[in-house]
Amino acid sequence: MNSYPHPLIAREGWPFLGITFGFALMVTGAANWLWALPLWLAFAFCVQFFRDPARPIPGDAKSVLSPADGRIVAIEPVRDPWLGREALKLSVFMNVFNVHSNRSPVDGEIKQRWYHPGKFVNADLDKASTENERNALWLQTASGHDVTCVQVAGLIARRILCYVDAGTPLKRGQRFGFIRFGSRVDLYLPPGTRIKVTIGDKVSASSTILAELQ
Repeated sequence: MNSYPHPLIAREGWPFLGITFGFALMVTGAANWLWALPLWLAFAFCVQFFRDPARPIPGDAKSVLSPADGRIVAIEPVRDPWLGREALKLSVFMNVFNVHSNRSPVDGEIKQRWYHPGKFVNADLDKASTENERNALWLQTASGHDVTCVQVAGLIARRILCYVDAGTPLKRGQRFGFIRFGSRVDLYLPPGTRIKVTIGDKVSASSTILAELQ
C-alpha cells in the first residue's frame, strides 16, 4: 500500500514507461524521429495517464471525499449489493485522461473485501456496476457509518489493483489501489448522507468533498 509522499508517476506505470521509452529511443536511433513519433506519443500518453499528484485533504471526519478523478455519472437511492442494505449510490466515471489512482473516501477500517469477476462493458453505463469485474471494500468509520467503495473495470481497463484487505485502517485520501485505462468507482453511502455534488460534476480524488455523513 502506498501513502504520501510517493512518486509523482505511479509505480504501476513504470513498466509501461520503460517499454515505450525504450522502443521509441531504439526506433529513433535506427531510423528517424518520424518513424518513432507514434512511440513517443505512446510514451507521452503513459506519462499523463500514470501521473499521481499529491492532493489536499479537505473537510473533517464526516466528509466523504472522492475516491477517484472523473465525472459524476450516478446519484441514486439503491440497495447496496455487498452489505444488503438501503443506500445512496454515487458513481465516478474515469476516462483515460484522468488520474487513475484510487484513494480512501473516509477515515475507517476495512471490515471486508470482495472480488467479483465479470465483463468489461463501458464503465459509463449503469450496468457496469453489476456486470463488470469489480473489487469492493467495506469501510466502517469510528462513528459506525458503513461505506462501500467499489472499483469497477471498464471497456479498456482490464486490471484492478488493490493493496489493502480486511483489518487495514485507512485515512481519508490515502492511496489504496489503481485501475488501468478507464474505469469507474461506486460509493454506497448510508441513507441520510448529504450529497454535495450533482450529475455531470467533475471531481478530483481526495480534494473534492462528495458528501457529508450525518
